[in-house]
Amino acid sequence: MRRHPLALPAALTVLVAVTPLFLASSYHYRIAALVLIFALACLGLNLLMGYAGQISLGHAGFMGIGAYAVAIGPAHLGLPSWLSLLAGAALSALVAFIVGRPILRLKRHYLAVATLGFGLLIAIVLTNEAEFTGGPDGMAVERMQLFGWTAKGTVTWYWISAITFLLGAKLALNLIDSPTGRALRAIHDGEVAASVLGVDVARKKLAAFVLAAVYASVAGSYLALFNGHITPDVAGFLRSIELVAMVVLGGMGSILGSLVGTAVLVVLPQTLTVLHDYEHMVLGLIIICIMIFLREGIVPTLAAALGARRS
Repeated sequence: MRRHPLALPAALTVLVAVTPLFLASSYHYRIAALVLIFALACLGLNLLMGYAGQISLGHAGFMGIGAYAVAIGPAHLGLPSWLSLLAGAALSALVAFIVGRPILRLKRHYLAVATLGFGLLIAIVLTNEAEFTGGPDGMAVERMQLFGWTAKGTVTWYWISAITFLLGAKLALNLIDSPTGRALRAIHDGEVAASVLGVDVARKKLAAFVLAAVYASVAGSYLALFNGHITPDVAGFLRSIELVAMVVLGGMGSILGSLVGTAVLVVLPQTLTVLHDYEHMVLGLIIICIMIFLREGIVPTLAAALGARRS
């Protein structure tokens, strides 16, 4: 896949096209759609963490902005859902630009704590502004309509999520292969060395942060429109940790890893419900084993092992 630039997009396209053959019910379609929605958010976060080397523990805050944009826009401003989605993405980009300029000057755990504080702030605002957001109980979300067509049903949302994920993956791959992508990898390896080579470190990190925010905002909007209801939990701390875990499990710096890591953390809890009281314990053990034996993440470790075996 590394040798052929179209190999990974083609493989992902085949994967999302073939997956419905194995989905036997609307419940399975729902799980598959959720995987693709969260994988879209993880794509952006992987660009930030896996390529730019900047950790974010408050990334779900941007999902919250996108989710509540498609809820508040039609309910309070009279905007159509599709326009509210675009407005939410633009607002997330603006917030990321304003917030990112000061906090991206921080490094390591200082940056992690700063992004954590941002995410907590968004969740608090969404919880307390009950007049607009419905408070802790959340609010209903209108169906998205476009030229008289209404987006509803698990099958419809599977294909909407699949097409958007493929477009997001293609955009991410183009970015990685561009001079900006090479600059981000240089920043990941060493900011001082990158700056010596002429890379505008602050600008590139900020660009990655803004792009990651837009990915998360669109994913949050899709999640709200898909469920038809949204609560402040979408922007909560645990959601941010879940996104980071998806990226790390799948493999930082791997576009395919964003999808695989998301699938693991979305599908496994549903599969382990047969264990009843022990499902969380078993899930934790599985994650621990993955990180012990697949330290670079599922996809990079397996790819390295396969390459070593072929050589």
